Order: sequence, then C-alpha cells, then structure tokens
Amino acid sequence: VQLVESGGGLVQPGGSLRLSCVAAGFTFNAFEMSWVRQAPGKGLEWVSSISSGGYRTSYADSVRGRFIISRDNTKNTLYLQVNMLKTEDTGVYFCATGGRSDYGAYRGQGTQVTVSS
Repeated sequence: VQLVESGGGLVQPGGSLRLSCVAAGFTFNAFEMSWVRQAPGKGLEWVSSISSGGYRTSYADSVRGRFIISRDNTKNTLYLQVNMLKTEDTGVYFCATGGRSDYGAYRGQGTQVTVSS
C-alpha cells in the first residue's frame, strides 16, 4: 500500500490550497478514505472522510463549510480543497484508509500546510 500526499505549502490566512493523495497497491475504489492532520506538538485530528464511491462525505466541525473532500476513482486520487484557511489549520495533513472511527490502517507521509501572515 502506498499513499503519497502533495499540494501543501505556505499560505496567508484566508488563502486556499488543494491537497492530493495518490494511492497505489490496493483497491482504492473499495475503501472509505479520510484526511487527518497533526498540528505542531499535538496528536492526530480527524478532518474529513468520503465513502468509497464518493457519495457520502463528513467533516469535523472545525473545517465544515471551508474544506471539501473529493475523490477520483479513475485516477486513484483523493483530494482536499482547503479554503478560508486559518492559522489553526497549520499542520501536517495525511490521507488515510478508513473512516472517522477506524482511519489509519494505512497512512501517507503527509504534506505540510502552514498558514501564516
């Protein structure tokens, strides 16, 4: 199993980024997928999940209305559009197999998002 995230960077408050995660080594379209993040000095925080077919999504209260999760099963790719970024969104963002209650059997190496003026 391989999950490779990209798209992070340094952005000012209010800015946007599109994070991507390319999956390989497993049947991507059979798995619910999640984004989780880790702020400096803190533990993992679940951010969002999407069903295997992409029809159901869920979000943490802290990001609902600002972040959009999506997937393209033809490209084995998971996305997270992050908008209206706040300084507290700073952290390493990981894609992971599983949903809100069972993510993490497999996780990528992460992509750094830094929100700062």
